[in-house]
Amino acid sequence: MEEKKFAITPKGLRLMVVGLVVMVAGYILMCGPAVKDPAVFNYDMFDFRRIVVAPVVIVCGVIVEIVAIMRTGKKKE
Repeated sequence: MEEKKFAITPKGLRLMVVGLVVMVAGYILMCGPAVKDPAVFNYDMFDFRRIVVAPVVIVCGVIVEIVAIMRTGKKKE
């Protein structure tokens, strides 16, 4: 009987979950405090964490996702 094989290995699936968690962490880093008065300009919008760190974390999560999808399991002969 032929063994059914999935396109994504269990290790690849775990990597996909890790990539998703990293991307969610990046989006959480992009969030900021609530605006108390909408008439006053809030300079926290241009914080280093929001402008640089969060997008880099999100891109790292996307790279982990790509690696998880492209990864192939070892072939048994």
